[in-house]
Amino acid sequence: MNYFDTLIEVADDCPTKKAKVPLATAGKKTKAVVEYEILVKHPYSHTEEDIAFETYAVLHDIPKDIWPKQRKKFLSKGHPHLRVSPLTKRYGWGIHNNAAGKIALIAVESSRYKQLLADPHTTKVKAFRSTRA
Repeated sequence: MNYFDTLIEVADDCPTKKAKVPLATAGKKTKAVVEYEILVKHPYSHTEEDIAFETYAVLHDIPKDIWPKQRKKFLSKGHPHLRVSPLTKRYGWGIHNNAAGKIALIAVESSRYKQLLADPHTTKVKAFRSTRA
């Protein structure tokens, strides 16, 4: 599930040209909000597996004391990766995985995003589109 030295590019059909902060809906955190909060507070400190599980745990109100057991169970099944994240599909965020597989959000309009796109040593993969081509 984890990428290394990879930029997950914003989806081709992303509706924004500038990264936006996702907001809770009706007072409830969405998947995008939880992913965003984790990644903004701690860039390059989580892997995709970490984000997938922590997002799941927060959205399902799993008590932290049982996270290790639940994480093992959760990761034993296949789960979508950040190429399907609403952050990359709707909110204008690229996701950079460094050499250690740790990730950070990169705003699509930023110079860092452009730098990663131009870097021949960084693998590029597109986020999945929201609609069929």
